[in-house]
Amino acid sequence: MTAIRYEPWTLMNRLHRELNSTFGDVSSPANAAVRTLLPAVDVHAETDRYVLRADLPGVAPADIAVTADQGVLTIRGERKSETREKSAAFDRIERNVGTFVRRFTLPEDADVEAIAARQTHGVLEVTIAKQAKVEPRRIEVQAA
Repeated sequence: MTAIRYEPWTLMNRLHRELNSTFGDVSSPANAAVRTLLPAVDVHAETDRYVLRADLPGVAPADIAVTADQGVLTIRGERKSETREKSAAFDRIERNVGTFVRRFTLPEDADVEAIAARQTHGVLEVTIAKQAKVEPRRIEVQAA
């Protein structure tokens, strides 16, 4: 009996190579707009607040919009491409440019009025304060 090695991605890799040779490499500067910009985000809860950190190197604070509407926090922005002169025989651009949108559902105890955002060294930090927990009130039933 002969063991046959099964490679499930062989066909996909071949298709990818064929598309690159037909339409050009998507990582070339001419096709930079084809790539998607999706910043990495960390979210964690502390005792009195939620903290969200997004990696946005090369994005100016003026190009970032943070909004909260109907229980959804939206981070929207744009990384603009740099203008550069072509002095070398070839150019390689790996950093993505373009617009991005990330949305997060806010927890019920989030205080929407106390959301703050700041950017330091290419990291956007959004802090969302927690509201005080409302304790249920016991209502005494009186006899008539």
